[in-house]
Amino acid sequence: MGQAWRCSGLRWTADGPVLRWDGGRDSALTWGKRVAFGVAEGGVRTCVGARGNACPMRTGVSGRSTGARCEECARLDRAHSVAADTIADDPQPYHVYLAWFGPGMTKVGITALERGSARLLEQGAVAFSWLGAGPLMAARRTEELLRAALGVPDRIPYADKRAVRAVLPGSAAERAAEVEDLHARAVGLGGWPDSLERASCQVVDHVEVFGLVGLAQQLAGPAPALGAVSELVAGGVVGGELVAAAGPDLHLAVEYGRGNGSRDGRRGVVVLDTRLMTGWELIPVGGGGLTVPVREFKGAKGVEGAAGVQDGLF
Repeated sequence: MGQAWRCSGLRWTADGPVLRWDGGRDSALTWGKRVAFGVAEGGVRTCVGARGNACPMRTGVSGRSTGARCEECARLDRAHSVAADTIADDPQPYHVYLAWFGPGMTKVGITALERGSARLLEQGAVAFSWLGAGPLMAARRTEELLRAALGVPDRIPYADKRAVRAVLPGSAAERAAEVEDLHARAVGLGGWPDSLERASCQVVDHVEVFGLVGLAQQLAGPAPALGAVSELVAGGVVGGELVAAAGPDLHLAVEYGRGNGSRDGRRGVVVLDTRLMTGWELIPVGGGGLTVPVREFKGAKGVEGAAGVQDGLF
């Protein structure tokens, strides 16, 4: 079978996205890079554990799970999560932010001040602005104030984020407009905690960081968006050219259509949520293609695997 690798997820660094592997190896991802791997034949996806500790039972988990954790490890992981509102005495300061993912999709959230904008990159925020900074509970109260007074959600489904990435407004000013409007309305509200220091609106745009300009160019040509990988399966193969990345998602240009009367095949873009890679044993493949289940976007045509050329494992 050859050497097998276990992915520990996609991380965003100052130089861009990297895939991390158990044992400490990183694979830098750049636009145009060939990303291709196979899932070991007969393999089973196992729980990745919690808080840096391996799952003692190595429990099998669903291929569709983005968490790749068994029930017990998921409970332990969530018990130490700020996002789950289970920690009330964290002494470090927190940012409150507005994150925009597409038209009509702006959310409010909080992140530790020391993390900077990493959380926004991890969520796939196309644009964002800080609202303020202060103690955890003050940040929580501000988040709740915006939800109650302005109807701003604290969560947006990943499927909704993916659906609009290729059709975003063309200018940074257009992409910033909703954040600017909500920021102005938010700071005009009464009831802000005294301990939260408000921040002026300075919208940061991630379109170029995510490579979404390149994605739009791909989709403007003969490369329609086909869909998203719904799960990996034992013996399956994923292979394509990286055209964009946002949050945990890789947007891969793949070949499809062979075997349906198409002599040369065509190209389309498929989204791979890298969280689906965790828990599997992954192996290098000599070719490429796509032989895993894909959930098609509305109006997309069927996907078929096609051979490609791989110059190495990422």
